[in-house]
Amino acid sequence: MTSPDLQTPTDLRSNATKSVAQALNGVLADSYALYFKTKNFHWHVSGPHFRDYHLMFDDQATQILATTDLIAERVRKTGNTTLRSIGDISRHQSVKDNDADYVTPGDMLKELREDNLKLVEALRAAKAAATDAGDNATEGIIDDWTDQAEERAWFLFEAGRNA
Repeated sequence: MTSPDLQTPTDLRSNATKSVAQALNGVLADSYALYFKTKNFHWHVSGPHFRDYHLMFDDQATQILATTDLIAERVRKTGNTTLRSIGDISRHQSVKDNDADYVTPGDMLKELREDNLKLVEALRAAKAAATDAGDNATEGIIDDWTDQAEERAWFLFEAGRNA
């Protein structure tokens, strides 16, 4: 339950916005997990395509991190609360961590592509929740995040064709 001190005025029904907030908090957790995995692979990639993958992973991580504040602020604008800690992220994320000592560049590309496509699925579910709640602002902004995740998956797919 949201503390009265954190209640943001909104014309949206609180029950409807709770489902949107839950979906967005899942997207937020997955975004942080994907950000950290992408940075991990950025730091640990090796091989003949090092420079290309290193730069691509860094660009993608930067893009992912840029969405996190927007997602959290959207949750707050609807009168709900968002994630508060690394532990909270871990309780909500569906993107799996990768703690392996070594991952081949090809496996990095494949794993990140699959994770971005999972994020697209979560974004589509959040958009459906927003539609059901009559939250057209969330609906609209999710389209941009979905397009970005689809583009990342596309780049990872193309880069991984011969990896």
